[in-house]
Amino acid sequence: MATTRTKTAVAVALGVLAVAGIAFWLHGRESAQESKGGVRPALTVTTVLPQRASLPVKLAANGNIMAWQEASVGAEAGGLRVTEVHVNVGDRVRKGQVLATFASETPRAEVAQSRASLVEAEASAADAAANAERARSLQSTGALSASQINQYLTAEKTARARVEAARAVLQAQQVRLGQTHVYAPDDGIISARGATVGAVAGGNAELFRLIRQGRLEWRAEVTSSELGHITTGTTALVTAASGARLAGRVRTIGPTVDPQTRSALVYVDLKPLPGMAGNARSGMFARGEFDLGAAPGVTVPQAAVVIRDGFSYLYRVNADNRVSQLKVQTGRQAGEQLEIVSPLAPDTRVVAAGAGFLNDGDLVRVVDAPAAPPSAPASTAAR
Repeated sequence: MATTRTKTAVAVALGVLAVAGIAFWLHGRESAQESKGGVRPALTVTTVLPQRASLPVKLAANGNIMAWQEASVGAEAGGLRVTEVHVNVGDRVRKGQVLATFASETPRAEVAQSRASLVEAEASAADAAANAERARSLQSTGALSASQINQYLTAEKTARARVEAARAVLQAQQVRLGQTHVYAPDDGIISARGATVGAVAGGNAELFRLIRQGRLEWRAEVTSSELGHITTGTTALVTAASGARLAGRVRTIGPTVDPQTRSALVYVDLKPLPGMAGNARSGMFARGEFDLGAAPGVTVPQAAVVIRDGFSYLYRVNADNRVSQLKVQTGRQAGEQLEIVSPLAPDTRVVAAGAGFLNDGDLVRVVDAPAAPPSAPASTAAR
């Protein structure tokens, strides 16, 4: 029994010694490899070279969407009662469309009275003309004195003048009768309504406000230094606070600069983009970008740029496959490409993706990037 236990203990001891020896050998081998410079890479990466591309130049601005022009529609004839209002706020109207109607009883009675006065004046004028004609016929006979003949001729002219005056009064009353209907002065959208059925409108009362032709404009605020980059006809893309996107074109540039804000107004005609709901409204805040053309620039994939502590960095792969952290400044963005404004040599190999897991001086394993299908130029993608 004792002999068996002794043999078992010896076997266990030999096994432990064998395992310890193997572990020591492996540790020594790893230490030897590390002493020879065989450090394990921190990450397997792909690299890219900076590319030169034509990038769009944009100028961002803020402003308000306003009506191109507003027409104030009032009552030409004062003192009349509103009997009907045919439109409401938001309605689209056509030029000449009836917007409201006033009571016409009084103007109709005045027209009838003026017409009767004209008939009376015409009758008096006809009698005066007949008397004048008889006086002319007796002028050579001496039956009437020169003074009497002159009276008849003067009475004829006076009667004619009274006819013209009565005719003018009748025309004025007919115009007043026509003013019992309020017409739209242009195509557009009703933006305000002050007309109320039963109210008596004054001569200067505003009944409706009309956005002429339904046209809106963006009044962008641009600083003095940026103003020189914009010209009449420059295109813009405007996004309203409601999310509506509109295409714009500069119509005119304000002639003055505000001395307090040092900014000027740029007036941009707006048109809804195809397929976009036209829910932009006058008075709405909007942001936009003016298209100033294109300019060349150096770009890298957006995924290659790492943001740390508010700064942008690239990781350059050196000849020994160790990375160096480069602090850079970024500029315009076109699709998945980002412009690098800082000087960057064209043969600089930068980590294409995953650079956020690296630190300055890390060793990396570089592999070839998978083939990608050809893509559109950066300038085209940005548009």
